[in-house]
Amino acid sequence: MTSAPGPAPGAPPARLPHHVAIVMDGNGRWAKKRLRPRTFGHHAGQKAVRATIEFCLRRGIGALTLFAFSSENWQRPSDEVGALMELFLKALDREVAELDGYGVRIRFIGELDAFAPALRARMLGAMERTQANAKLALNIAVNYGGRWDIAQAARRLAQAAARGEIDPAAIDERALAAHCMLADQPPVDLFIRTGGEQRVSNFLLWQIAYAELYFTQVLWPDFDVAAFDAALADYAARERRYGKTSAQVAAGA
Repeated sequence: MTSAPGPAPGAPPARLPHHVAIVMDGNGRWAKKRLRPRTFGHHAGQKAVRATIEFCLRRGIGALTLFAFSSENWQRPSDEVGALMELFLKALDREVAELDGYGVRIRFIGELDAFAPALRARMLGAMERTQANAKLALNIAVNYGGRWDIAQAARRLAQAAARGEIDPAAIDERALAAHCMLADQPPVDLFIRTGGEQRVSNFLLWQIAYAELYFTQVLWPDFDVAAFDAALADYAARERRYGKTSAQVAAGA
């Protein structure tokens, strides 16, 4: 990112999602097509991350959540995992100051204790440095799983009930949601997965309950402004009813 992103034309603001979540899939296949190692694809994918953040800043999208490293990704070859960790470190050292200057609040969600102390310290430092920013909430899911998220929320409620702080009979959806990750942010409006697969892969299971799902064949390193525009156009054309009829939605009921 080289210059502060300014406003750009696009879908009418009323039809823009408040919160976009993206499964950034296809780095390995992108590299394979070019007869290069998977790590080459991960480096290329970083450029798409920067372009996506700039896009959200220009369009006024308030929250962006990226699935960077799932709890299942530890099963990948050790050299690839090691390269990804090194990539995270370098990206944090390189990007945080600039993102802070743009008013981006960085948050890492997931079980951070699994990471090496140096990387975890960088993550915590980035969150502390940017915590007062409000232009874009950038959430990066690392060692994260949707089932883990719900389980840890349930565990916190159970502990509160055991301490006598909450009546178990009072535990409802709202109480559980308050203990899930990103509880202080709007629910996900638009879920995007690149790379052609059509599944949610244990990502934000609670938060995407009413999200519009958008799947594209575009591999993540090729996900550019045009690809994001296509996703937003598709989103803007959908009718979000939340259980109501089309007539009720049209009438504003």
